[in-house]
Amino acid sequence: MTGPKGRFGMVSAAAAAAFAVTSVSAQAPGLAMLNTLDRGAWELRLRSDGSTRRICLRTGRELIQLRHRQPTCDRFVVQDEPKEVTVQYTCRGNGYGRTTIRRESPDVVQIRSQGIHGGAPFSLEGEARHVGSC
Repeated sequence: MTGPKGRFGMVSAAAAAAFAVTSVSAQAPGLAMLNTLDRGAWELRLRSDGSTRRICLRTGRELIQLRHRQPTCDRFVVQDEPKEVTVQYTCRGNGYGRTTIRRESPDVVQIRSQGIHGGAPFSLEGEARHVGSC
């Protein structure tokens, strides 16, 4: 249809689609799974070399940016499921990353993260376990 009614229909459909996209992005997922993790000290053991590192969890979100510690990074939630979350983040001037956290129990998670930090690529995979209080 190329007449006035056909053009109006296409404009209406485009407007409805734009509204739907806006509505979905306004309802960003809340990463509820991270709230179910035990608070306190966690030990992260990397599979590549067996090294360990302690992390103090207050919200669970500390596991998202293991290489980029600054709080000013922009985050985009890719997946928000009851047992697994994936977050992509960008830290202006310092790189970016994508982290997947899979919950095995309230005190054990599997973590995969990769990206660019300080101009160099990184990739880490490991297991984190709750080990006590901070």
